[in-house]
Amino acid sequence: MRNLQFFSTVLFFLFFCFRVGAQTSTAVGSKAENEPASVRDGSGTDVAAVPDAPAAPGRIVGTVTDAYGDIVPSAMVVLEGLRPEDRQTVLANDDAFFQFENVKPGGHYRITITLNGFAPWTSPEQTLNPGQQLIVTGIELKVEGGVTTVSAVVSTEQLATEQIQIEETQRVLGIFPNFYVAYDANAAPLTAKLKFQLAMRSSIDPMTFVGSAFLAGINQAADTPNYVQGAKGFGQRMGASYANGLSDILFGGAILPSIFHQDPRYFYQGTGTHKSRLMHAVDSEFIARGDDGRWRPNYSSLGGDLISGALSETYYPNSNRGPGLLLDVALTDTAARIANNLIQEFVLRKFTKTGHR
Repeated sequence: MRNLQFFSTVLFFLFFCFRVGAQTSTAVGSKAENEPASVRDGSGTDVAAVPDAPAAPGRIVGTVTDAYGDIVPSAMVVLEGLRPEDRQTVLANDDAFFQFENVKPGGHYRITITLNGFAPWTSPEQTLNPGQQLIVTGIELKVEGGVTTVSAVVSTEQLATEQIQIEETQRVLGIFPNFYVAYDANAAPLTAKLKFQLAMRSSIDPMTFVGSAFLAGINQAADTPNYVQGAKGFGQRMGASYANGLSDILFGGAILPSIFHQDPRYFYQGTGTHKSRLMHAVDSEFIARGDDGRWRPNYSSLGGDLISGALSETYYPNSNRGPGLLLDVALTDTAARIANNLIQEFVLRKFTKTGHR
């Protein structure tokens, strides 16, 4: 996730911390009532029973289309698993988009889509991993009475396009953009066009400007950089904040990833020990997945930070310019993204909702 989105993530994180602090006293007061009963081991010693942590639920989404690739709204979409309680039913919305939230991982699921005038369509069996966002592809409703053979073969570029369309609707609490996170560990590689599309979509999101204004207010209070105070100084600081993020996202999220063939997204792990997830979040700033699926030094992100720092020399006040400014901007961007990765890995998944285009 690039810096422009980090600003809006900060807003959410502050809200989250406030909620947690407000609920702490209540949680402490009721702790004794909620603690699991203790059991005795062979030596007669009381040992607290520790329940197994439940696997993170997943999400299954898709878009209903016909044989010509046109969307088909209002289709009935049924999710079925091995058990009767796994069954869920939704209607595709006006954009033909459907989603099943909080799906239990580990099961084997099939999607069946029906609509008057079309032959029923059934997906191959799908296996959902913990925390995964599974995108159902290859949906082609055939006119009833016509050819009903379903072709589930899609190109890598088509799959990546569908995945990006979903990711561009990801928002924390339905408000704050969370576009640069892939919840599917096997997400298709992005073309250069999709990398630029994602960067542009993030840079013009309204919450990006709100985040820049929020950061400008903090800098205004701290009287840094050395702009004047008042409305003019606030505007200058907001412009500098936005310019820092914009240059970082263009170079670190689109231009350099296209040159070095690297993926600018954060790949959510969601499983494993806390230590392995923590290491994954930190390492992702320094090691990037290539378009060929291999992991290499993250030239794109680190290079974008340095370029953003260098460009800041052109619009910061003369008294702030110099080698120190370049390093300060670059290191701040890098540290902010590491912090963001950690928040992504351990907090934001449960608050991220997927909308529709």
